[in-house]
Amino acid sequence: MERTQEHGPAGNADGTTTRSGPSGAALELLVHGVGGTTPEVMLDDPRTVRITGDDIAAVFRRADDADAEQRPADRRDGPVPEAYVWCNLTSGNGTRALWLLLLPFMVVNLAHWMRPTARGRTRVVRLYGLLVRLAGLSLTVLLVAAACEVALDLAAWQCAGTRTCAERHSWLGFLSPEVSDGGWWSLPGRRLALAALVPTALTGLLWYLSLRTWNAYESQQPMTRDPESEEAGDRTALGRPGFWYGRRLVARLRAAHTAAGLLTVAAAVGSAAARHDREPGGPAVLAVLGVLLETVLAVGACAVVWVVCRRGRTERRLDDELDARLVRRLPLAALVLLALAFLYAGWERDGWESAGRLPGDPTFGALALVQGLLVIVLAGVAHALYRADPDRRAAMRGLAGPAVAMLACALGGVMSGGVSQRMSDWLDGTGTSIPGPPVLLTWQASVIPPLLVLLLVLCGWLARRAWRLARAEHAAVEHEYPGETADPGRTRRIATARAMAALTDRAPRIVAATSAATLLLGAGALVGATITDRTPGAATQDSYAVVHGAAETAQALGSWLIGLGFVLLVACGRRAYKDASTRRTIGILWDVGTFWPRAAHPFAPPCYAERAVPDLTWRIATWTQATGGRLVISGHSQGSVLAAAAAWQLPPSTRRRVALLTYGSPLERLYGRWFPAHFGPAALGSLHQEVDCWRNLYRLTDPIGGPVRLPGDRDPEVDRAPLKDPLAYGRTGAHPLPAPILGHSDYQADPAFAEERRRLLARLRPEVPAPRHTADPDGGGPAGPPVPSA
Repeated sequence: MERTQEHGPAGNADGTTTRSGPSGAALELLVHGVGGTTPEVMLDDPRTVRITGDDIAAVFRRADDADAEQRPADRRDGPVPEAYVWCNLTSGNGTRALWLLLLPFMVVNLAHWMRPTARGRTRVVRLYGLLVRLAGLSLTVLLVAAACEVALDLAAWQCAGTRTCAERHSWLGFLSPEVSDGGWWSLPGRRLALAALVPTALTGLLWYLSLRTWNAYESQQPMTRDPESEEAGDRTALGRPGFWYGRRLVARLRAAHTAAGLLTVAAAVGSAAARHDREPGGPAVLAVLGVLLETVLAVGACAVVWVVCRRGRTERRLDDELDARLVRRLPLAALVLLALAFLYAGWERDGWESAGRLPGDPTFGALALVQGLLVIVLAGVAHALYRADPDRRAAMRGLAGPAVAMLACALGGVMSGGVSQRMSDWLDGTGTSIPGPPVLLTWQASVIPPLLVLLLVLCGWLARRAWRLARAEHAAVEHEYPGETADPGRTRRIATARAMAALTDRAPRIVAATSAATLLLGAGALVGATITDRTPGAATQDSYAVVHGAAETAQALGSWLIGLGFVLLVACGRRAYKDASTRRTIGILWDVGTFWPRAAHPFAPPCYAERAVPDLTWRIATWTQATGGRLVISGHSQGSVLAAAAAWQLPPSTRRRVALLTYGSPLERLYGRWFPAHFGPAALGSLHQEVDCWRNLYRLTDPIGGPVRLPGDRDPEVDRAPLKDPLAYGRTGAHPLPAPILGHSDYQADPAFAEERRRLLARLRPEVPAPRHTADPDGGGPAGPPVPSA
């Protein structure tokens, strides 16, 4: 980049923009996709300047085009290209890979947005969102409970309370009554209070990360606009003023989830002491205090659930209000209760010794049962919504949301069980000195091997399907390149690329099978743990040798696979943020997950679109009103989704002045099927009617992008016929070297791209009258960018 100083249209001292007349200039606003790129590559020029923005997201131009508005005659041959670079919103240093450890939170947040289309079913839609928010709350409690299990139960209660285990781990010696010779910290309650600092710090870290990203993302206000009749109606919520501004809800959820985590730690510390005090002969005063503490904790839990249930998203208006008292007082009250629990548990008691496990085993069983019931009820609600307005293109007949919510709960359970089992194996080298984690967690970790076997079977089915598709594509490839000398190897590679790309459409079946198997295996683990109260290996000890051997193998492999999975997850995440090719491989799933606002879980990774969509909306509206020229939003891959979201946010009068050019776009293939309520056929059809024109390019070898497939007769059509890939079968004069199979990349190299862009610009009106500028009614200057008249 040549320099980073900002350029823009000339302005007056009061901030309003003036011009002598409409320039009629044409602008192409390029929006890149997954993996990101540099402005130099996007603009095909090593000399670029930043027009507006910052180091996180900005708009760039070629240095020669910095003042193109003042020289419209010099650009008669084509549009002025601008590049919106937003890759820093989703990438950064290696520490960002730690977000992958909170994957269950992101997945359950996705389930919120996967509901089927609903017309006039407001109460059912609210119930759907409520159930997903409760599932998200259960995941927070599960995460903190798993941290309590590791720190309080396994380390402080079991290992520190057992002489052989404490001697093996010298760092626990000061907590052991035998090793420390009855030291001050060796009392069971004090050990628990000290170990509780670990899950408390984890909760505080989650609160801090959510607060920091909340200030950076949710605080970006969308563009204000004059009230106009919305032609889209209720076709999609993405056009509502408050859709990309969820500041109030995220703040409420952050307070509730933080309080839930702190109350979980307080319950883990206080319940052990309260159970001891209720035993015959215990101190009456402490017994009463224990009952009072548990009662207050139950009241606090009810308050948290009430806050989560009380309010959902406010999208029809820009909600600037914050529930300041609730946001401050709820976590503070939970912190006070936690301090009281520490004080109560740390009180000296005669004859209290740590033996067995902490009295928290039923907690994990209750969480698993609640999560299963929530998913089942959610499936019923989603089915009712789907039957009211069926959409045959919707993934899994409207059950994608419940299926994904089930996978989120399964991820949380498996990660909790695996980490607890691995920690137990590390602390208890002999396997006989401590009881280990709750039986249910061991059962949950043991379901991983059979689930992997199922995934291998599904992968085998996909491979067979790809092989059959590749064979079917051979004839099609030869038909598309007539007159070429047959090359079996070349034909096979092209057909295989098409077959592999087509496997994306089989994803709903994979998710459905995995989710159903997870539900059944989870139910089996819960039943097995409840009935036997023993680990899988111990429960099958008297059974057939093959059954016992399989149970022992699954139990041993489960914990090791979890540990290996954590290492691979972090390593893959770090590599994805440093290596562009790896990021493109997994980036589409991550960018889909972080595209949506945090509506169900405040500790999920932040939504980059709450910054990117307002950026694009402001840029389009201000440039259009300042110049009166033509504008084409050119979006590739995920950039096409951002472009569509920005177009929906524009006022209708401005929306009619822009054209869309999308390529490699997942708008229908991914978003339309998995998120039908927001990108369904009605929503995409309304977008086609409201923008001036829209063309979509795709290839059969592209595993991500695809056609839009608008229902009914649309004029002009959105989808162009599939582009040839490769551009040439063999060596030609234009391609003397073998042309590569491009797949999802380099759409601009195809001559069809320039042709479609030229046609879009020709359809747009060459000049638009200059708009009148309106001042703020309070006299404080302009209220946002003036909206051009039609």
